[in-house]
This record gives sequence, C-alpha cells and structure tokens, in this order.
Amino acid sequence: MKNRIKFGTDGWRAIIAEDFTVENVQRVAYATALWLRKNYEEPSAVVGNDCRFAGQLFADTTTAVLASQGIKVFRSNNDFVSTPMVSLGTVKLEADAGIILTASHNPPSYNGYKIKASYGGPATPAMIDEVEELIPDSIQLNLKSLEEYQKEGLIIYVDLESMYCDHVESNFDMDAIRNCGMNWAYDAMYGAGQNVMRRLLPDCTFLHCDHNPGFDGQAPEPIHRNLTEFSELIKLSEGEIASGLATDGDADRIGLYDENGNFVDSHHILLLLIHYMNKVKGLNGEVYTTFSCTNKIQKLCDLYGINNTVTKIGFKYICDLMVNSGKPFLTGGEESGGIAVAGHIPERDGIWMGLTIWEFMAKTGKSLTDLIDEIYDQVGSFAFERYDLHLTEDLKQDIIKNCNTGFYNNFGEYDVVKTEDIDGFKFHLSEESWVMIRPSGTEPVLRVYAEAPNSAAAFEILDATKKQLVG
Repeated sequence: MKNRIKFGTDGWRAIIAEDFTVENVQRVAYATALWLRKNYEEPSAVVGNDCRFAGQLFADTTTAVLASQGIKVFRSNNDFVSTPMVSLGTVKLEADAGIILTASHNPPSYNGYKIKASYGGPATPAMIDEVEELIPDSIQLNLKSLEEYQKEGLIIYVDLESMYCDHVESNFDMDAIRNCGMNWAYDAMYGAGQNVMRRLLPDCTFLHCDHNPGFDGQAPEPIHRNLTEFSELIKLSEGEIASGLATDGDADRIGLYDENGNFVDSHHILLLLIHYMNKVKGLNGEVYTTFSCTNKIQKLCDLYGINNTVTKIGFKYICDLMVNSGKPFLTGGEESGGIAVAGHIPERDGIWMGLTIWEFMAKTGKSLTDLIDEIYDQVGSFAFERYDLHLTEDLKQDIIKNCNTGFYNNFGEYDVVKTEDIDGFKFHLSEESWVMIRPSGTEPVLRVYAEAPNSAAAFEILDATKKQLVG
C-alpha cells in the first residue's frame, strides 16, 4: 500500500523523486479527474507549471491523466507560469478547475500540486477532502501521447502569459507607472514572475530573472533574509530606485522594499492597500486578515468604518469569505505575503499587489516611506518579526501541548496578559506587543511571530520566547 497523500495548507507538496514522483502525480491527477467528472457535466481544467525541476514533466503527466478520463484540458503553452496566471486562466476560459505544479516558496528539492476552483481561487477544504478520498493506493494507466489527445480535442494549448499581461494592462494605469519618473526594481527569485514583468516593465532593474530550477540553492520565499542582495542593490542606487518588488517561486506572494532598501512586510502592505483603496480610490468593502496579522489593521479599519474579519491561517479561508460571504470585498491577506484586492481574482498575486502599490506611488508622487508615515500617523508605528524553529517532532509536540494547557504565563521578563487560540497561540504581552506560536502548515518548522513598537523590541521578545521554548 502506498503512503497516503495529504494536502496541506496550500496543496500537496513533497520532495522530488522521494514522494513527488510521476506515479504519485498520476494518482493525484486521476483523483482530480474523478472529482471533476463527479461534479461537472462536461468537465474542463487549466494546467500549468512553474519553474521548478521537472515541472513540465509533471504538468504533462497531469494533462495526460486528465485527458485519459475525458477531461478537457487547457494546457499552458508557456515554459512556466505563475499560480495567479493559472487561476486567472481558469476564470477567463470558464474551466471547472485549475491545476498548477508548484511548491510555491518551499526549498528547491520540493515540488507540489495546487488545485484551483472555477472561481479562480484556492479549492475549498471540502473540495480537497473529496479529491483526497478518491486517490487510489496504486495506479496503472495506458496513456496516449499528448499529441493524440490534442487531435481528439481533449487538449487545447493556451497562452496564459499573454492573457495575464492583457488583464494587467486593462486594470492598471500602466502609463502612470512607467512614466512617473520613478525607477522600479524586481527580484523574481528565479521564479515564475520573471517573463511577465519583463513584458510589463521592460525598463525595470531585474535581479534573479533567469530560469534556474534550483533557485541557486535557496528557498524562493520573499522574506528579507532571502533578499539581502536585492536590498543592497536598492541601497546602492542611493534613492534612484523608488521601490523594489520580489515574488516567490510561483509569484503569488509579495516582498517589497522602500527607496532605502528597507523591507516592507505584508502587514504594512495590507495597511497601505486599505488606505489607497478606501481613502484615495473611494472603494468600500470587507477586509479579511489571518490570525497572525498585525492588530493595527483592526485599528485602521475602525478609523475608516470598515469591517475586518480575522480568519484562521491559510489564504483558503480568506478566499472562502471573498467568494461566499455575499458582501463586497476590499482587500485581505496573510502574514506570509499572500494578499488579494478587489477587482481581481480571489487569489494571492504578488505582481498584482506590487503594481497596486506602485500605482499608488505613481499617482501621488509620494515615496513608500512617506505613505507608511501617513499610516503611522493614524495607527502608530510597529514592527513584526518571525523566527522559524527547526525542532524535533517530539519537542514541537511538547511545546504545542504546553500551549494548550496554559503552561506559558511569561516569556522571560514578558508576562502574558491575554491568550487567543484561533489558529495557533497568540500571547498578548501588552497593548502594543504580542508573540505567537504555531506549527507551519507547509513546512516542518515551528513558527514564532512577534509584534512590538520597533524591530529591536520584537527581536527581544522572539529571543526570550525561543529561550523559554527550547532553552
């Protein structure tokens, strides 16, 4: 009997050639086909892959299996595409599902399989549960060539990259972004956003925009410790570069830098988006943020008369509210860089978020520092930091047990004044500071987050918490 394949917070991910094999991809694709046939009369799916090793092989495998079961497949004809391109294609082509072979921000040894629903966002947990239940223990299929399926009309090749670029051009004032006199920089982290950004902003300063399936040995996650070269590039420009955008392996997460090469995290980006879309563009709607996001979002929403709903961690919970709440949507996102805005698909999209911020800057003529200062004037300054602790499973479970039983009353000199456990454990240490402990849903790590009035204070809290947890 094969190991049971389980989807995590965002898709199924595994190490290439260990569990992520052609046979296992066939098993998952076959289950996806059964699920599509069960739920749709004439099912169809969009299939693409990002830049990871053997991505096209796994995408072709998925395509062949789906076609063998009578599923009409819109197969990307691009060498690689981003997750938002597959999601957008699913909506534009009116397909019943989107599938992208990607492990997002995971280390280069991983690949993965994400399922998107017909609305162009993550499949719901209920949908994923259905697919999981249909995965066979083993599989043996007599597959034809892709050319034969194409002749039968079961495979249609589509240009998802051009579709995405056209969608951007029709939704942004790209002339303002290109001609405002500000210079931009983009770090693809060797990921799937590189070709689109070359097409949209050819005069941009580019870094790590080569096809390198090994990501130069680094996990393509757009957090500061992985982007120090990009930060230095911006600093060395001495203000010539107004802002830098980075995206992860499948370009659905954002990293952002100001004109001084300082990292602007997702919490600040969400605040900027609320400010731009409500106060500048005059839009109203719901805000959805995950449990690990800053409390300042609630404070700004209260000031602007906007409702903010806090969800469990995972963009799928935000997407569910966007699609099913029946209420107009403004913006929403998670600490890890996955953010969505009104007027686009219910999907994380790092490039789309970056262009939104750059349009804000271009239209106002203000620097990112100036815009962030406008936010601070209303909610106060803050900093958010994170440690990823690589622990044994036993120690990780002991820590979670201690959290569950209320064992932690303090972390060093920091006394716990209130605890929340929507998803993980958030220990409030004061009105302005908190620390949170939660096992990752996508990686074998224990995440520890902290918010405080400044970065030094946040790191002091993290260090005290780490010492308490692991000695």
